[in-house]
Amino acid sequence: MGFKRLDAEDFVVSADAVQGVAWSTGAPTLTSFFTSSVQEAGSSGNYYLSVYQTASTDATAAVQFDIAYADSEGSGSTLFNSGIPGKSPSSTVYGQYRSLVLEDENANFEFGDGTNVVTGSYFWVLSVERSRYKEKLFPGTFNLTLSGSGGFGTVQLTDNSNDTTVQTFLGSNRVLQIVSGSNGSAYSSTGYVTDSGSYGLFLPDIGTVLLNPYAISQSIHVDVNRSFTPSPTNPVTLYSAISGGAAFQLNSEETITSDYVFVRSRNSEFNYSENPSFISGSTGEVIYSQFINSPQVYVTTVGMYNDANELVAVAKLSKPLLKDFTKESLIRVKLDF
Repeated sequence: MGFKRLDAEDFVVSADAVQGVAWSTGAPTLTSFFTSSVQEAGSSGNYYLSVYQTASTDATAAVQFDIAYADSEGSGSTLFNSGIPGKSPSSTVYGQYRSLVLEDENANFEFGDGTNVVTGSYFWVLSVERSRYKEKLFPGTFNLTLSGSGGFGTVQLTDNSNDTTVQTFLGSNRVLQIVSGSNGSAYSSTGYVTDSGSYGLFLPDIGTVLLNPYAISQSIHVDVNRSFTPSPTNPVTLYSAISGGAAFQLNSEETITSDYVFVRSRNSEFNYSENPSFISGSTGEVIYSQFINSPQVYVTTVGMYNDANELVAVAKLSKPLLKDFTKESLIRVKLDF
């Protein structure tokens, strides 16, 4: 077998951002939402509610995102111990996201910017399933419709990626404000609710959306229950608003790193076949005389080996490539990671 060592200039590395639909349905917008009574009644149901694209008992069912409720005072969920105030699943969730998002146990969540900012001591959390968003969520594709209670209509939410020119961060996480609008642009000047701040925070790098109950309550009268025995639970309340709105659009984004390898063969190289039928097994000579001085082969595969002559990658050509002493070839092999 003939080997040819590749040179350093034969390798080129490229990185490309690739967008894709976040939901397992393959459609850009999720319009049907389902929960699991088993999950809701289990221990995990005290902390979050999983949302599926089809009935949870269906073989194709997969979690699309989870809904949780966070409260710094532990309200809105049952206390772990009635004798210990403020310690409940909602306070645990609040502490989790304070560490994850703010990266500071003494910091507070704020919704909005400029002169319209409110401190959020409690909020809803939408956590997109990790396998759905791959590397990160794609700003400008977040479109969520919430349906109000008691005939108060709907509100369509988006991030404000098209309305901001300076990227802001919470800790090490990119953050965008959630506003009333679509496709990354607010309907009004800010898309905020007066004296209630923004509708929430969009954190694309960790696949998380925090929703501000103050603004949502003012807009469509969907309220949280801050008692210690809420019924329905706060995640269920938001789930009803989402399923009633019947439209949740979201795209993912990931960086695909590609190695391009340029495999060159000069006119004098790789003109004889490695097929055993090409050479006589008894004499070691080329069987067909016309192939002695003018051999012809068809290249179908490129094998890549390490220094120990171990095959580590195989590239297949889309169609056979004719090679002889009058032809040279350049084959570009793309390796995606």
